[in-house]
Amino acid sequence: MNINRAARPRVLLTALAAGTLLLSSACNDNAAPSQDKAAGTAATAVPTATPTPTPKPTGADDPALKPFYGQQIAWAACPADPQAEKAKIDISGMQCGKLHVPLDYANASKDALDIALIRLPAAKPDQKVGSLMVNPGGPGESGIDMVKYGVKDFTGALHNRFDIVGFDPRGTGDSSPIVCYDDKQRDALDQTDEPLDPAARKAQHDKIATDHAAACQAKAGKLLPFVGTRNTARDMDVLRAAVGDKKLNYLGVSYGTYLGSLYAEEFPKYAGRLILDGAVDPAADSLDEGVNQQIGFEKSFERFAADCVNNHDGECPLGSDPDQAAKKAADFLDGLRDHPLTTKDGRKLGSDLAWTGTTRLLYGDEKTSWQYLRNALGWAMKRGVGDSLLAFADDYNGRDQNGHYNASQEALGAIRCADIASPAPTPDKAQQVVAKLKAEAPLLSKGVSVDDYTEPGCAHWPFQTTEKPHTIRAEGADPILVVGSTGDPATPYAAAESLAKGFANATLLTRVGEGHGAFGKGNACIDQAYEAYLTEGKLPAPGTRCS
Repeated sequence: MNINRAARPRVLLTALAAGTLLLSSACNDNAAPSQDKAAGTAATAVPTATPTPTPKPTGADDPALKPFYGQQIAWAACPADPQAEKAKIDISGMQCGKLHVPLDYANASKDALDIALIRLPAAKPDQKVGSLMVNPGGPGESGIDMVKYGVKDFTGALHNRFDIVGFDPRGTGDSSPIVCYDDKQRDALDQTDEPLDPAARKAQHDKIATDHAAACQAKAGKLLPFVGTRNTARDMDVLRAAVGDKKLNYLGVSYGTYLGSLYAEEFPKYAGRLILDGAVDPAADSLDEGVNQQIGFEKSFERFAADCVNNHDGECPLGSDPDQAAKKAADFLDGLRDHPLTTKDGRKLGSDLAWTGTTRLLYGDEKTSWQYLRNALGWAMKRGVGDSLLAFADDYNGRDQNGHYNASQEALGAIRCADIASPAPTPDKAQQVVAKLKAEAPLLSKGVSVDDYTEPGCAHWPFQTTEKPHTIRAEGADPILVVGSTGDPATPYAAAESLAKGFANATLLTRVGEGHGAFGKGNACIDQAYEAYLTEGKLPAPGTRCS
């Protein structure tokens, strides 16, 4: 997926659908890109109210849900995966299956859908604690991919003591994916740089957002009202019961923290050991959180650029002045609007795609992802070769080497609109936002205008949610472990502090370092804390910081 530069609504489907900035996303932070549908003329959808959900789901105690809670999953060998084979990932010990869930929990006897699953059985079944369910974020990312392609991250106590269970949430991956465009349409959208003129930019945004809503309504209208995170949390409780666990053990990264928080709110007595890593604060105003994210990426970009000049002189293309390095990079990326680079497959690397590739690498840590970014900028700035930046933008956007897109972007927008009701900011609020962005994120917010903040979120979307930001207490849940990273640009550390403070019973664990999320970063202190908590229920001491 792309990340907006503040209120400049790039041609990313999520911002077009939601009309707001993205809160979070999870990527395989330290990996290079993998080597391996037309409805634009549909009638404009008219917003309607989302069908009323069950106000307080009773879960397994609801007679209408007993068939779902009592089901047996038919686990079997996973189908062959050429991408895993190419990456030399052995999936022979993994099992795949499906979970049958209601489309609408308020009308469970009507339509249903299947949730795609994967399981990595515990390596030491005689010492097994239970299942560990995982979610990588997004929303829209694949839990199946998290287990399959991130299997090394579970090596050791987690794989030994748990069945690692991943699933594609409803509307994503292989679980009734929301697909609104064909691949050629996605290419065209992603290669379109937004206008610099605020009025022209707003007109373009409104048109594409309206077309986007109509396309998704035409292709997936029946599913759209039911893809919100609360329904995914309910699916997760059905899955908990189906795998035979009395309580849910869970690791959620980025948006996955929001999913875990809602699970704890909906089903506190079944909330076991939950790790919420790279926190989204459910009480935060979505506009404020988007602005804070923008500032977080600006600061990360500045730290990367200064590190490039100070510590990597031989390979850094950003000059010799650390105070001007970030501006030099930003000026180059902005300049690609008028002077795009041609890549080996014939596509153009314009400004928005180049910023997307750059942002993708700011999600990672300083040891690996920053090296990729130095190299990618070096090829583009010194040699006029944009293939590396484009490859990382493709990775972010869910585009493989064959030009096929996954459904993560369409799903992200649909889920965000099902989750967040974002009213239009007042004129005073819009002025405050613009002033803050210009002061604290001037490079990533170049050209930002109050005209970019005139509509409520999801104004063009065919279904409107009644969900509102609120503090989640999760009274009655087991102690929750919240994890924040001090240099996290996507979900700034303050969100982890707020989330932990809001829970009735939670401990905050801090990773001191760059990049989004702590899981899979190779930090021994973090890994040991996760293992102790999940296998023994032992929480780190309050105030623990892992460097």
